[in-house]
Formats: sequence, C-alpha cells, structure tokens
Amino acid sequence: MTVLLLTLPAMAFGLPTPSLATPGEPTCLTTASRQSLAKRASPLDSVSFAVGSAWVMVCYGRPSARGRTMIGGYNVPLGRIWRTGANEPTMIHVTGTAVMLAGVRLEPGTYSLYTVPAKEEWTIIVNRSIEQWGDEGSYADVKHQELGRGEARRDKLDYHVEQFTIRPEPARGSASALLLEWERTRVVIGLRAAG
Repeated sequence: MTVLLLTLPAMAFGLPTPSLATPGEPTCLTTASRQSLAKRASPLDSVSFAVGSAWVMVCYGRPSARGRTMIGGYNVPLGRIWRTGANEPTMIHVTGTAVMLAGVRLEPGTYSLYTVPAKEEWTIIVNRSIEQWGDEGSYADVKHQELGRGEARRDKLDYHVEQFTIRPEPARGSASALLLEWERTRVVIGLRAAG
C-alpha cells in the first residue's frame, strides 16, 4: 500500500495542484495516487486555522448533493455513523497546543472525525485511528480507538449548500467553532483552546 502525503492549502483556495508535504508540517493522508485523486467525484480538500495558540488542519472529501437528498437520505441516514465527508475519513491535525472539540480534548496529533446525524443534535466522534478507509460499515474495527464523543447542535440554513463544506467560525482570528455545512444543514461544533 502506498500512502501519499499532501499539503492542500492551495486546494482550499481553488489553486490547481497540491504540493508534496515537507517534513514537520501537517499533511492530508491518502492511499490514492495524484491521478486517481484528480478523477474523484468527491475531491479531497483541507482547511487550516488557529485556535488560540494551536494550529488545526482538517482534511476531508467533499461530496456534492447532485439533486439527491443526502442528510437523512440513503447516503447519510439519521441515527447512523457517518465518515463526515467522502472516501477516507475526515482527519483533524492539531499542532502546538491541545484544543477541545465538542468537549473532547485533542492533544497535538492526528485524529479521524465521525458523526452521527440527527434532527436536533449530532453526535461528534473523535477516533485515534487514521489508517482505515472511511467506510462506516467497518467502524466496529476501530471503535476501541475512540478518544471521545460530544454533541453539536444542528441549525437549518435558508439556502442550499451543494458541496459538503467544513470551515472555521469565525473565518479569521481564533476559531471558536467548526462548521459542517451541506444542503440546508449547518452543524456547529464547539471548538476552543484547552485550558
């Protein structure tokens, strides 16, 4: 198995080609080749931001709705675990100091993010395993590596978001929430520097 390490800040700004990672900087992990990444229906993307004195990078696949009902539909059913994106599980890289995500303490390191969608509050799951494919059906194999679970509120949007998006709030300065947005759903995950 070949693992390709990519830095993706260029992709987050719509620039064409990711660069190979340099030692010591956060990376997006994938087993795909550059050629197969380019052909994916759900592109790999990333977003980086500050949380106090910590630096956080989130790497995730960005599926599109394409006229389908996703959240609450066949692909992302309510009450069932979801990889929170497409392809590989969504990964969170924390550098510098620890952060709290949905009440779960994340020391500097790399984690996978899963969720359980619901009508009101979503369950947020942080797992230490980052090598599995994002297939929800195989989550039982890595469940013993869960770091913790928390809750996040679900808000209804009055506009449609076609492509799944993860972004910090506020967009500049120190983030206080991680937002998951897709279709007419926004999930607000509490985020802060750990004390």
